[in-house]
Amino acid sequence: MPKRIAAFGEVMMRLQVPGYDLLSQGNTLNYSFSGTGVNVVSALARYGHQGKLITRLPENALGDAAAAYLRKLWIDTSLVQRHGKYMGLYFLENGFGVRPSRVTYTNRLESSFNTAPQDAYDYEALAAELDALHFCGIALAMNDGVRQHMKALARAVKQRGGTVIFDCNYRPSLWGDNGYVQAKPHYEEMLKLSDIVMMNEQDALYTLGMSTAQERREDQLEELLPQVSERYQISVIAGTHRSIHSSNEHSLRGFLLREGQFTYSDMLTFSVYDRIGAGDAYASGIIHGELEGFAAEKTVRFAAAAAMLAHTVSGDTPMASEPEVLRAMTASAGDVER
Repeated sequence: MPKRIAAFGEVMMRLQVPGYDLLSQGNTLNYSFSGTGVNVVSALARYGHQGKLITRLPENALGDAAAAYLRKLWIDTSLVQRHGKYMGLYFLENGFGVRPSRVTYTNRLESSFNTAPQDAYDYEALAAELDALHFCGIALAMNDGVRQHMKALARAVKQRGGTVIFDCNYRPSLWGDNGYVQAKPHYEEMLKLSDIVMMNEQDALYTLGMSTAQERREDQLEELLPQVSERYQISVIAGTHRSIHSSNEHSLRGFLLREGQFTYSDMLTFSVYDRIGAGDAYASGIIHGELEGFAAEKTVRFAAAAAMLAHTVSGDTPMASEPEVLRAMTASAGDVER
């Protein structure tokens, strides 16, 4: 049966310079709407689940446009509130070769989502409608009000026997100076409430302040993540390792830790059209596999293929259906499908 899954998170307007121009070169911008939660629940809706978003949009034409865009992405907007005037924006300059993509945020802390009052959400009523709820470390970085809503919602879902999903997604620019110290207690609270977590050894080393004598990333991963799983009683931990090549190709390998055992995908190498949102595609693949009861190998291979496909389409949000991801797990690039 399809699962009722929601994400708690901000909707942002993405303003992108066409092609590979810099902001200082371009004179036009293409806009769309996105966010980690948007990307994850849209992908899960395409996989057959009931994907909802818990958020607040401004009560004006900008909010109307965002709500219409969410519906176009197959997202159930019945839990979306309309209050306030502002929406966070980010400007994207596409990278090429050795030049990385660059994201510049503006107006974010004044958005309808990030200024929600203490009584904005009925936690128990929301939890009663859901089988699973997704949270992101980006929202955790915003302010104390957002953090309070996240933790209260997670507790309500947990108490009702639902699945709590947390993507660490630490962003140094959002936490500011001494960010790891500020972030650690909030991350620890969310990890204690979580069943499925997206993270890698970098999160364990820096956000949680753990240590290891190992030097290879895979060795660090296999030493640290089982300790995280045991310390916080987390059922599933997953993530990726990525290599970036000068030829505008990336290589990606997914991993999954379940019941003390690591499972890895093949190393996938592919050309990149648009990188933004590919991590959310991987997360949605892991969540889908866990909700559907896939074997560990199928789950991690499905997630890695979903991430690979997300690199091939424009925009933040994954667009592949389950049959398309399954086909990508076994097929190489071919001719036009007719």
